[in-house]
Amino acid sequence: MALRETLDFLLYQWLDTEKLCERERFVDHSRETFDAVLDTCERIAREKYAPFNRLVDTQEPYVDGDRVVLPQATHDAHAAYVASGMLGAAQDYALGGMQLPYTVNASANAFFALASVSIGSHLLTVGNANLLLVHGTAMQQQVFAANALSGRWAGTMCLSEPQAGSSLSDITTRAVPDGDDGDGDPLGPRYRLTGNKMWISSGEHELTENIVHLVLAKIPGPDGRLIAGTRGISLFIVPRKLVDTEGRLTGVRNDVALAGLNHKLGWRGTTNTLLNFGEGRYPVQDRAGAVGYLVGKPHEGLRCMFHMMNEARIGVGTAATMLGLAGYYASLEYARNRPQGRPVGAGGKDVGQPPVPIIEHADVKRMLLAQKAYCEGALALELYCARLVDEDHTGAAPAAQEARQLLEILTPIAKSWPSEWCLEANSLAIQIHGGYGYTRDFPVEQYWRDNRLNMIHEGTHGIHALDLLGRKVRMDGARPLALLLARIDATVAQAAALPELAESAQALSAAWQRITVATDAAWSTGEPTQALANAVPYLQAFGHAVLAWIWLDVAVAALRLRTGQRSAMALAGTIGCMTYFYQYELGKIDAWLAPVRQRDMTCAQLPLEAF
Repeated sequence: MALRETLDFLLYQWLDTEKLCERERFVDHSRETFDAVLDTCERIAREKYAPFNRLVDTQEPYVDGDRVVLPQATHDAHAAYVASGMLGAAQDYALGGMQLPYTVNASANAFFALASVSIGSHLLTVGNANLLLVHGTAMQQQVFAANALSGRWAGTMCLSEPQAGSSLSDITTRAVPDGDDGDGDPLGPRYRLTGNKMWISSGEHELTENIVHLVLAKIPGPDGRLIAGTRGISLFIVPRKLVDTEGRLTGVRNDVALAGLNHKLGWRGTTNTLLNFGEGRYPVQDRAGAVGYLVGKPHEGLRCMFHMMNEARIGVGTAATMLGLAGYYASLEYARNRPQGRPVGAGGKDVGQPPVPIIEHADVKRMLLAQKAYCEGALALELYCARLVDEDHTGAAPAAQEARQLLEILTPIAKSWPSEWCLEANSLAIQIHGGYGYTRDFPVEQYWRDNRLNMIHEGTHGIHALDLLGRKVRMDGARPLALLLARIDATVAQAAALPELAESAQALSAAWQRITVATDAAWSTGEPTQALANAVPYLQAFGHAVLAWIWLDVAVAALRLRTGQRSAMALAGTIGCMTYFYQYELGKIDAWLAPVRQRDMTCAQLPLEAF
């Protein structure tokens, strides 16, 4: 199935997104308005993004003086995206938004990620604005968030440093009060920042008239020393160019300097930068130090930044999903049109017959079905999480709280699972192409390169594994886990009533019982070192079991609609994916859970010298 057909089924038949139109926030919408948004985004992605995916990969950003040069195609794609209104589509009417459900918004943005994941970086701009709409002052929202959502300005997140990647407790960027009048600045308490930030996507470009950096830094304690750990971290708005309270540029360049571009394996169309803050290259009022405005309270920066980080993590999962689907669609087309080999019959191969398309070979079908199961399953997961966001924002209080807790436990999976298994789908896409797949004559090698990033940024597997097993499955007396298991049980009950799914329902129930046993066994001694030694295999098992649940739930919806609303082949594809996942994938969880259950210390205790 094409992406649009898949989205239509997931949105309208599985998630019943139209029902959201009964809620006050979405009352102006209907299936027609949702479809119009999808149509528009599909067209823009097809015309402004897809034709230039290879171009932005080969024509990397470069520095000319103190500015970063990007291909004209990137400027055109950005302008088209801004003109579509998608930057603020999910926002209030008062902010120039469409009050579009996040589920529809996420679906519409999927077209752009499929067409060219690196040609734009709108995710960060929207996330930046959304953080300020929650944690910023009214003035910060009016000046910085509103101008980001209008497309005038872009946004970034500046967390990592050259010596401190994911270990934010070790950042050394310093923020000190800017003069005696700094506390009374209408844009927020004013500070001067000094330090270096690394891996900043879209940290420098000419796509917009300004770039608003959200920067984590530490305010020194009374003794002038930085507070150890994450307790001392605060969050600051640091614009590239200084602005007034009306959002007008003042003509003063802030002391934020490009130190260099990172040259990457993939995502080459998006600039990735090292930025120096406060080195004195662009002094403000004849002083070194980048001007920054405090967001929220001092020392609560990490709590604020998690709002953007969690949003970005779901976005990364979606990007990984769409790159996987791009590879799947490319390898499917290739397999249908590449003749090679002959079927083996009772008498062996008949070399007198012409070669058949490789899609007729069982192993090629296996690789295609694996890709389809990984990527369409991941898409369903991401949209399910998007639907939880809508429930959190617009549902009745009990439902909203439940959605929020489900998002807590599903976010590590929504980020990590697609980034691993849709990358595997890209590898299979290369394999189907054979030697051609390893060349730049076909796009699948680029999809793999682009997707390899997604296992790293916004938290590696190791980080999300520690979060899941160390915190999420145990938080609030394990309530988020209990809520997830209740939803799984509901799916199992529905599937058990359908003859085609009864066996899979039983298998899913048994799998989650094994995960529960392993969870308890990991923590049975109360020793974190033992419990978390195999957190990544636990994450992998948990993720596979979540996707098995998603596929069973989707299959239930598909079978209920088998009379006329979907084609027979679409139904066969859904059931085929679900069956594949249960026959080929679900059994993997036992190998992952074994060291978790046994609290195996083989890796953790190996002497360093033994490596």
